[in-house]
Amino acid sequence: CLRVFAFLSVASTQEPDFAYGCTHGSCYPATGDLLVGREMNLKASSTCGLRRREPYCIVSHLQEQKKCFHCDSRRPYDPYSNPTSHRIENVITTFKPHRKKSWWQSENGKSDVYLQLDLEAEFHFTHVIMTFKTFRPAAMLIERSADFGRTWQVYRYFAFDCESTFPGISQGPLRKVDDVICESRYSDIEPSTEGEVIYRVLEPAIQIEDPYSPNIQNQLKITNLRLNLTKLHTLGDNLLDSRTEIKEKYYYAIYELVVRGNCFCYGHASECAPIDGIRDDIEGMVHGRCVCKHNTKGLNCEQCDDFYNDLPWRPAEGRNTNACKKCNCNGHSNQCHFDMAVYLATGNVSGGVCDNCLHNTMGRNCEICKPFYYQDPTRDIRDPGVCVACDCDPDGSLNGGICDGHDDPSLAMIAGQCRCKDNVEGPRCDKCKPGFFGLSASDPCGCQPCKCDPRGTVSGSSQCDPVSGDCFCKRLVTGHSCNQCLPEHWALSHDAGGCRGCDCDVGGASDNQCSMETGQCHCRSHMIGRQCNQVESGYFFMALDHYIYEAENAKLGQGSVFEEREYQPGRPVSWTGTGFARAPEGGTLEFAINNIPYSMEYDILIRYELQMPRDWEEVRVMVIRPGPIPTSSPCGNTIPADDLLTVSLPSGARFVVLPQPVCLERGVSYKLRVEFIRYADRNSIITSTNIALLPRYSSLEMFTAGDPASVTRKQSYERYRCHETAKSVSRPQMSEVCAKLITSMSALINDGALPCECDPQGSLSSECDVRGGQCRCRPNVSGRRCDECAPGAYGFGPSGCKLCECSLEGSQSRFCERYSGQCLCRAGAFGQRCDGCQAGHWGFPNCRPCECNGHADECNQRTGACINCRSNTAGEKCDRCANGYYGNPTLGLGSQCRPCPCPEGPDSGRNFAASCYQDNRNQQVVCNCNQGYTGPRCDECASGYYGDPSKIGGQCQPCRCSNNIDLSDPEACDKHTGQCLKCLYNTEGPDCGVCKSRYYGDASRRNCRKCTCNFLGTEHSQCLSREDCVCQRATGQCQCLPHVIGQTCDHCAPNYWNLASGQGCESCGCDPDNAYTSACNEFTGQCQCRVGFGGKTCKDCQENHWGDPRVLCRACDCDPRGIESSQCNRVTGHCECKQGVSGVRCDQCARGFSGTFPDCKPCHQCFGDWDRIVQDLATRTKVLTDRAKELQTTGLTRAFERKFKELEDMLAQVRDIVNARNATLSLVSSSALFLSLRAQITETTDTLNQLEGDLTAVQDSNYEASNALSTLEREAKELNLNSDQLNRQLDILKNSNFLGYIRASYNKSHDAEHRANRSTTDIPSTVSRSADTRKKTERLIAQKRDDFNRKNAANKRTLTDLNAKAQNLDIKKINEKVCGAPGDAPCVDSPCGGAGCRDDEGKRHCGGMNCNGAIAVAKNALDRSKHAEKELNKAMGVVEELFKQVADAKTKAQEAKDKAQAALEKASDTKNKADHSNNDLRDLIKQIRDFLMQEGADPDSIEAVASQVLELSIPASPRQIQHLADEIKDRVKSLSNVDAILEQTQNDVLKAEKLLLDAKKARNKAEGVKNTAESVKKALNDAGRAQAAAEKAIQKAKKDIGLTQNRLAQIQSETTARERDLNDAMDRLGDLGRQIEALKTKRANNSLYAARAEEMATMARDKANEAKEILDGELSDKYRTVQGLMENKAKTMQDAKQKAERLRDEAKELLKDAQDKLQRLAELEKDYEENQKVLEGKARQLDGLEDKMKAILNAINKQIQVYNTCQ
Repeated sequence: CLRVFAFLSVASTQEPDFAYGCTHGSCYPATGDLLVGREMNLKASSTCGLRRREPYCIVSHLQEQKKCFHCDSRRPYDPYSNPTSHRIENVITTFKPHRKKSWWQSENGKSDVYLQLDLEAEFHFTHVIMTFKTFRPAAMLIERSADFGRTWQVYRYFAFDCESTFPGISQGPLRKVDDVICESRYSDIEPSTEGEVIYRVLEPAIQIEDPYSPNIQNQLKITNLRLNLTKLHTLGDNLLDSRTEIKEKYYYAIYELVVRGNCFCYGHASECAPIDGIRDDIEGMVHGRCVCKHNTKGLNCEQCDDFYNDLPWRPAEGRNTNACKKCNCNGHSNQCHFDMAVYLATGNVSGGVCDNCLHNTMGRNCEICKPFYYQDPTRDIRDPGVCVACDCDPDGSLNGGICDGHDDPSLAMIAGQCRCKDNVEGPRCDKCKPGFFGLSASDPCGCQPCKCDPRGTVSGSSQCDPVSGDCFCKRLVTGHSCNQCLPEHWALSHDAGGCRGCDCDVGGASDNQCSMETGQCHCRSHMIGRQCNQVESGYFFMALDHYIYEAENAKLGQGSVFEEREYQPGRPVSWTGTGFARAPEGGTLEFAINNIPYSMEYDILIRYELQMPRDWEEVRVMVIRPGPIPTSSPCGNTIPADDLLTVSLPSGARFVVLPQPVCLERGVSYKLRVEFIRYADRNSIITSTNIALLPRYSSLEMFTAGDPASVTRKQSYERYRCHETAKSVSRPQMSEVCAKLITSMSALINDGALPCECDPQGSLSSECDVRGGQCRCRPNVSGRRCDECAPGAYGFGPSGCKLCECSLEGSQSRFCERYSGQCLCRAGAFGQRCDGCQAGHWGFPNCRPCECNGHADECNQRTGACINCRSNTAGEKCDRCANGYYGNPTLGLGSQCRPCPCPEGPDSGRNFAASCYQDNRNQQVVCNCNQGYTGPRCDECASGYYGDPSKIGGQCQPCRCSNNIDLSDPEACDKHTGQCLKCLYNTEGPDCGVCKSRYYGDASRRNCRKCTCNFLGTEHSQCLSREDCVCQRATGQCQCLPHVIGQTCDHCAPNYWNLASGQGCESCGCDPDNAYTSACNEFTGQCQCRVGFGGKTCKDCQENHWGDPRVLCRACDCDPRGIESSQCNRVTGHCECKQGVSGVRCDQCARGFSGTFPDCKPCHQCFGDWDRIVQDLATRTKVLTDRAKELQTTGLTRAFERKFKELEDMLAQVRDIVNARNATLSLVSSSALFLSLRAQITETTDTLNQLEGDLTAVQDSNYEASNALSTLEREAKELNLNSDQLNRQLDILKNSNFLGYIRASYNKSHDAEHRANRSTTDIPSTVSRSADTRKKTERLIAQKRDDFNRKNAANKRTLTDLNAKAQNLDIKKINEKVCGAPGDAPCVDSPCGGAGCRDDEGKRHCGGMNCNGAIAVAKNALDRSKHAEKELNKAMGVVEELFKQVADAKTKAQEAKDKAQAALEKASDTKNKADHSNNDLRDLIKQIRDFLMQEGADPDSIEAVASQVLELSIPASPRQIQHLADEIKDRVKSLSNVDAILEQTQNDVLKAEKLLLDAKKARNKAEGVKNTAESVKKALNDAGRAQAAAEKAIQKAKKDIGLTQNRLAQIQSETTARERDLNDAMDRLGDLGRQIEALKTKRANNSLYAARAEEMATMARDKANEAKEILDGELSDKYRTVQGLMENKAKTMQDAKQKAERLRDEAKELLKDAQDKLQRLAELEKDYEENQKVLEGKARQLDGLEDKMKAILNAINKQIQVYNTCQ
């Protein structure tokens, strides 16, 4: 009964509302058992008897006899035939009588079993009811899937013990419908059969607010349901017994399983239909396909129906159907979909988006036209033809040809209008804008801009071909964008031609191609430079005679010998190598040639010298080849006769070139034999130096190619006779033309440049002369590579070679052996140079014995000075003792040289004297001590030295006192230890190496200076006084107070001030917002305030204002007549009044003053007296009032509060005793306390009376004090006035930092006073110490008086001896060396002066004119150096000016060249156009002539042609030509200098070009009207020659013409005008051509008419004859007219020719004048080089003078040192 009720209750909640049906709200299909009809979809993981018959027992059959049975489920259940089958389908409710006899049963003992229902669609699941035959499971769970088994969620857990079986699962209660809990009510072991398990998806106890919410709908939706049975109920015996019989009674068995639900249709269907493939005849089956309403579709009505997507699909809810809405597609589509974004954008009104719009529409409602279509404004939007195709070029339109889809004035849209790309125009966007090309769909801008390089396009235009984009290039420019030069051109620029020629060197470059950007040519090996006309460092161009073969290397024939010859300085060299080969008649020289660089013809050059005056008649030269010459080789055409040459040698020449060249090939070795056959005198000898191979220019393609450039090179080579420069040994100056051509030849022949290969030992540098390759040789080194010694030199090495210097008297020749330098000596001569005598003799060549007093064996060969003197002797003749010895070693007279005893001999190690001598008077040895030694035997250390020279190895060393002692003071340092004792210059330390305390600097440089520290800024602990402070000894840095900087601590750090405080600097404290910077005045602390702020730190209002600047600033309202300062109180605004003035504004007289403000005068003195009395009384009254108020408030208890407290306590005790009701006797006995209390009260009363008397006395004293205070107040006011004045002065002093100085002065004075007092009072003091010192001094004087007197007498005697010695000293030599004259002459007579001499002005007189002393030489050297410096500066100025002139000239010449080149190119262009026009005119004339000769030409056509020909005019008349020629002539005559030529010749060029153009046009026009071809041709030839002559003149002048820039514009404009004229002529020619064509057509018609006329009668023929006669007459007249005009034009042409010739002559004169100017420039450059050489010579001379002066000064210093050491 419970099960039925639950079923009905759940079902009733899902029943549809049949009163309204689906029309008026939501509707739902009826619910049912989802298992009905789905036997095949229900499965169990375990079923008994599926594989075999299995036994089982029933625990609950306690009363039945049979407790065990068998299960056989191999066949379906049948109540009759197979009642033991217990398959899973048995659980489906059938309402049959035997339902208790069929059930599902699992296998025995299996705990984990599941039952699963798989549905074919989504269903609403409401509840499940399970009725078990056996015990209900001890644990189970229900799961469901809403995605056909892919994922599973648990509905509910069931367990007897939830906590242990499903730990972590909540046991309830339920709060939400989707809570997952575990419950135990369906898992008890009872009942043992027919126990139920019921699960409802929606618990009735839980209130559901929205049954249509997604959460609830999702909870009900299933596609699969699974019942997991996880644990069996047992009786426990299975735990003790594991036999199979025990398990047979434990299994799962279910009678009935009901799964209630309905078709899940979201409220959009009231019934369901079978899904395809499902039977529809099963009663009670709940089908899965909804029969959808509300315009929905799908198995579960989960979608909107097709074309009903205007609103989002939603489940039906109650009375709201939420039906799907039909889309609005304006009749252009029947498909749509829902778009939530669109729905939200429309405010939840419409979300349907039409799909597959037809009729070229698009949009959400197919309301707009597709791209490339536009809406026809005349049609309705539902019209199928409302969208019309755009007519836009897809390539030029935006977005591929999309036009404006509709009219929208606000967006400037017009239906059908094309939107062109940026660079496209036209209604259809089908053409490029001007300046653009290449209409393309892929180009976002439509067309590309014309990428025309303005440098390369004509007139710099950016226009180009609109289709191809090709720009209109200049003559020498090419490329699509005119951005490339033609081959062999570079430097794209704005020039007329656009580019310049590469001009690559014909030899240095491999071709004439170059880089378009840089112009760099393709250089051969080791060639550099843009034109490849330079060489790399370390390489050179060969000279023409580079391949020289010296005679010394040749094979000499019989009678031929080699003769070496030395170069003579200053004489011209007539040979190369080291000498000559001397050959007699019949002699031969054979040269080996194996280094031919290039296969070509070579001229053989022979250099020679004849010994006789007559010519050498015959010399035969034979080329000996290694074998036959192959015909395919470069020299294949050579015959044997070509290798045998004969030549004569003229006596007046030194070289000869063979008459014919010889062909030699690269890589082949040859022998060249020279035979000297015949000479008139058989005894003649010829000297030959070398032969050379000269490349023959005519064999090189650079001269023979045939192009104009090669022809020009050949002409220049021949004109300048470049081949002559290489014949002579002495090279003449080579012209630049030849140098350039030979450079190119060298690069071509050698395939680049040749390496210098300078010998690293014999040359000064690895670089050589680029022309010829001569290296810079070291002294006496020769050869191109500097690899051998020159003739007459030897010893090749890093320093060059040494000259042989063989003696002319002693040697056989001037040459020596090349390695040792040994000369070939004559008899009797000795030495390497044969310039000496034998040992023991001197005086070559007159040798005599050496004079050495027997102390040497050899002497100097030249001077006779003895060498290696023995016996301790020295001198030129060994006639004096050596240093360190004394005696007289002269042979036969003297004695031996003995060692100087100073104190011991020279070899003893204890000799400290430079020399010594023996006094002739007393025979004592006198030592000349070394520096640092003294004493008679130099055995003591001198002052400033220390040591113990008396010991062996001992010596005197300079005292190491850093040069800070007095070297003349013997006590300056310890003579034994060297310790410094008397340091000078403010130094101290054992070596005087540091500055004293309170001094700083570098002691080693004697610059210790006193510390200068500012006392105000220095730490006081570092100062003994204000002027005596300690600083760092090295830097002088004082130790500063906080925030003080500077070496002397003399100023504050940034952002600090108040150094005068003496405590360090204070922070400025400037307000960061109100001040410009954080810095302030270093003395006043005043910050730099912004506008509107003031005060020291800018935190107050600005000056003369008060208040809070953050709130409001007010102006000070003070009367200027009564204030001390214009600044009022910054806080209160009160004014600072003068004395006698008061009031807030200081605008009234103060108390005690009378009168009318501002004339306030002090009141009478009596007012002051009474005022003081009144003030005193007021003060006393106020004091008493205050006292009374205090007593009224506090009473008298303050001083006696403790005692009063005690008394109160006692009184309280007494009061307690009295008030006690039951007072005992013992308490009454405490009356003694009363007595004590009374005594204390009496004592306190007395004390109070005494205090009252004292108070009265105090009041009297207070009155007297008040009077005194009044007196002090008056005095204080006066002091305040004085203080104010002093404060103002103090502020001034502070601002000026005077306070610091005053304090410093005061402290200094105080310290001085203190020191002075201490010096007199303290003991010990300065005075007392002075007295003691005086006494000690007196005692010492008394003690040392005798000793002093003795030493004084000895010193006097010493001085007397020194004076005597000084009198004997002779300064003659010194005067002679220093002043230049003997010093024994009196000063008056001596012209050079001397020591002690003075001139008339009292100045020292030493040296003078004609004096050779050191002073005179130094002075002369100084004067010469100053003069040389002046000359050098002057020459440098001239050189700089020359540099500027040369640079300017070169610049102008280059500019002239470039501009002339541009003008020439422009003229060439015009010439080409004129030639083209000439050709057109010739064709026209020919056509006219042919037309006139034809028979069918009618008279009207002939007359029209003749008229148009006659109308042609010549633009230049003879008068204009004459005028131009005269103007040119005047301009040429006015030329006087280069600059004028450069400025004026541009006009000549202009006129010449104009004349040339006029001549061309005259020629062209004459051809147009002339009928005779011969005369026209002659005129054209004449004009051509005139043109060629003019062009030739322009080409010659283009090298020197400059500054044509100002005229180029005029040339261009006139050329443009001429082009316009030519264009007009061409237009006329075109018109004439068209007329000719018309005439031809007319002629054909005439011929037709004539043919027809022949068929007519005689009358027509007569009329034709008559017309012919008339025509002949008219033609004759016209012909004569034309002929006359032709003759006039021919004459005009002849005049033009003559004018052009005169112009050519004048251009030649102009060229010559320009060449003269260039020659002058070359001479100036040569003068500059000579001046440069002179300057270098003077510089070398100046260096020599400086060296000489230094040597003289060194000699003087040495002499001074010698005399300083004299004793």
